[in-house]
Parts: sequence; C-alpha cells; structure tokens
Amino acid sequence: MASSNWLVAVAMAVAVASTLPAASRAQLQVGFYNTRCPNAEALVRQAVVAAIANNSGLAAGLIRLHFHDCFVRGCDASVLIFSPNGTAERDAPPNNPSLRGFEVVDAAKAAVEAACPGTVSCADILAFAARDSVNLTGNTFYQVPAGRRDGRISNFNDAFSLPNPNATATELVEGFRNKSLTAEEMVILSGSHTIGRSHCASFIFKNRERLASGTISPAYQALLEALCAGNTEQSSNVTTAIDLSTPATLDNNYYKLLRLNLGLHFSDDQLIRDATLLPFVNASACNETGWKEKFAAAMIKMGNIDVLTGTQGEIRLNCSAVNAPSSSASAGTMIIDTVFPDADGGEVAAS
Repeated sequence: MASSNWLVAVAMAVAVASTLPAASRAQLQVGFYNTRCPNAEALVRQAVVAAIANNSGLAAGLIRLHFHDCFVRGCDASVLIFSPNGTAERDAPPNNPSLRGFEVVDAAKAAVEAACPGTVSCADILAFAARDSVNLTGNTFYQVPAGRRDGRISNFNDAFSLPNPNATATELVEGFRNKSLTAEEMVILSGSHTIGRSHCASFIFKNRERLASGTISPAYQALLEALCAGNTEQSSNVTTAIDLSTPATLDNNYYKLLRLNLGLHFSDDQLIRDATLLPFVNASACNETGWKEKFAAAMIKMGNIDVLTGTQGEIRLNCSAVNAPSSSASAGTMIIDTVFPDADGGEVAAS
C-alpha cells in the first residue's frame, strides 16, 4: 500500500510538472537532494512531526507560511528573514502577529545543516514542511519538486500584495491569476482554511455587514461577537478556528460550512456568492478525495511561483538572515528597508 501511494504521488508530481512553464520544469525536480543530501526530507519531516505533536496548530501555520512566502517575491523564503528594525515581510500586518512556524523551520534547518552544510535551501525546507503538514493532518502525500534557492530581500511593503480576508471574489481570482493560478485552484487552496485560526480583527467588523445582508448565520455571528467582545485589535491574542467542526483535520468540511453560511471571513463567503466559483465549492464539498488530489496538485504548482534556481540567490546558512558577504555560501546582501505604510493591513487566516 505504501509503495502504491508513493507511485501515485510521483505520478501526480509528473502530471503537475507538465503544466508548468518549461523553465520551471527544467529547474525544479523531485529527488533534487537524493545525492546532495539524501536525508534532507526525512530530517525536515522529523522536525515537523515533533512540532505538531507538541502543538497541532503549527500544521496550519506551516502551510500558511509557505503560501505567504510564495505570494510575495515568489517561493524564496523571503518571509523567514528577520529585521531588527521591523521592516521585513514578517513584520507587516498581513503577517504579524498571525504567522507562525518559524521555529519549526529553524529546527529543521539546524538538523539539515548538521548533516549537509550549505546544501539545502530554506525555501525547499519550507515547501517540504508544508507538504508534511498536509500529510499529517489530511493523510495526503505528494512529492515536492526541489532545487529552490533563497532570496536576499524582504520588504515590509511587499506583504500588502497578499490576498486579504475582506477581498471580493473578483479580487481573489485576479490575485491568484497574477500568480498563474486558476480560479478553481484558488478555491481549492482556500480549503487549507479548514485547519486555520483567525484573529477577531480579521472578520468581526466585516461580518456585521454580512449579518445585515443575510450572508452569515445569525447564531454564528452571535458566537463570534461574544468571543471577540473587547478583543478586536489586531494585536489581540484571541482567535477562533475557521472550521467549527474539524479544526485539526485537513478535510473538505470547510466547503460544507460555507454552504451553511458559516464561512468565517468575508473572503471565504465570497466563494459561494460568485456563480463561477460556486461549482468548485460544491464539487469540493461533495468529493473529499477529489478535493485532496486537486489540493496536492495546486500546492505543487504554487510551490513553483517565481522560484530562484541555479546560481540565483543563495543557500542561507540561517533561515532568518541573509548570508554575510564572506560566507562560504553564495554572497548575500542586507535587507532593503522600506517606509512603513499608513494603511493597516489584514490577515488571510491566522494560524
């Protein structure tokens, strides 16, 4: 059975790779570290398994961390870079304080560096960790084409290009199209919210408008109002599960809840208000196996967004910092600071 699952995963990776641009197909490959660092993926999985055993919420955090990385500057681990001045991607409102899982990536990187110094990129580690999180919470495995290199730039302002919880269906479709992902793939990937959590500031105000328009269950909104009373600042630690029924399992329950007016965010609810998107929601709600297969394929495709390969970028020795110019790995540069924007940002789904 295990052998059969492995063959299915390989076939899926090959099928998805055939839909990618020629450059991506040539640059990323399954088994990239087979000779360079044979235990790389196993070491990452060990770190993820240990972390999730201690805190199951980190699975959603790692999947979201990968998503937020790929949608800003591409899948180059720029979201992991730390700035002492608070000017990196991870400091911006769409990411702070909601992003989590940094320490898991650091633990995996430390283990991989001990085995194979300067060989495995942080971007690949993040992609492996997201895949392992999907596997552990949804019993769904897929092969990750690897060979990504790490970026050297992380800017606060760039994070505001991320889809936000108040986005309309049109804005969501356009945002994903800009990353070469289809409307169906947007709906499929939105299903990751089935194991996410979110801060009150991401939904409570917009949901009052939804209550007035009849697009959210009154009983559900009443529960949310009670939860969020006095805790509507983004800095608040009060959160709620996006999936009320199975918050620790990656399944298709998210779509079933949407059809009952139990979508947590305005952006979640938009998936059933658009005539083009609704059939994708219905199909996912009715066929969990089919949704999981499409989810795995979409994750593979997302992991190819604007990747750095070959001699581009570097292999960071520390995932939270670019390499020093004197490093034995590819020379890096310092983070480029930016001016803080005036507008407040929102989060997609705090994990």
